Amino acid sequence: MVELWIPITVGAAFLQNLRSAVQKHLKGVMGTTGATFVRFGFGVPFSLAFVALLHFGLGQRLPTPNAEFFLWAALGGVGQITATFLLIHLFSFRNFAVGTAYSRTEPAQAALFGLLFLGERASLGALLAIVISVFGVMLISVAHLAVTARTLVTSLFARNALIGLASGTAFGISAVSYRAASLALGGPTFIMQAAFTLLVVIIFQTVLMLAWIILREPAELGRIARAWKPSLFVGLVGASASFGWFTAMTIQQAAVVKALAQIEMIFTFASSIFFFREKINRLEVAGCILIVCGILTLLAVG
Repeated sequence: MVELWIPITVGAAFLQNLRSAVQKHLKGVMGTTGATFVRFGFGVPFSLAFVALLHFGLGQRLPTPNAEFFLWAALGGVGQITATFLLIHLFSFRNFAVGTAYSRTEPAQAALFGLLFLGERASLGALLAIVISVFGVMLISVAHLAVTARTLVTSLFARNALIGLASGTAFGISAVSYRAASLALGGPTFIMQAAFTLLVVIIFQTVLMLAWIILREPAELGRIARAWKPSLFVGLVGASASFGWFTAMTIQQAAVVKALAQIEMIFTFASSIFFFREKINRLEVAGCILIVCGILTLLAVG
């Protein structure tokens, strides 16, 4: 029998891929900050709807948050914003691909932080699956560069590589923090814990980003308002994807969930091939194969 977190994670990865595609379109009508904000701001009503449906529709009681919950939720929220900012900043570098590759070490870093923060030990099989899938994603990230294994390692201390690693670190911390926040609620059900955690985090992130925009980039507010229809769709898809991530990470270790989440790259390449008729090279094919091997290894040992 397939464990519940697996289809939830695959669904979340698909929705995240869809959200990213629409966000790229929004980048043409607003700045990076605005395109990032809509992911959170327009997701609030849908996150609220998830909690309302569970509470009023299905009769699940609301969790009672505690100090530990708020601490982890805040850490995860700030970590995710920081990681996203660093990832976007990488695109200002001409050779950003290597840095992006290092940012994809998130699952491996999540395994480390899961051990440090929560005392969770991933099995040897799960760790092997994480390594295989991470290496596959890194191959894809540098597929169009004249990069060898040696140069990839020697470039570790380059500025863009360090930014990429920092982004992966922040993503790893946020993933583990979200799991810890959801578990800190202690009930009533894993799905309500996930929905409630998402609601609190997304409101927190919206307030932070809105304050930043008002103080530093007020002109973005007009651009966001004019693009409210696609922004609303981003909010719906983004909140649904996050709900999937939070639910899966309440059930399973964050590192394991994030390893399976690398399947998003397969969805991306499927879109490129079948919808945009783009060709992919041998390294990209090899990377996809490694991701699939990592996922199959993960499912075999899970």
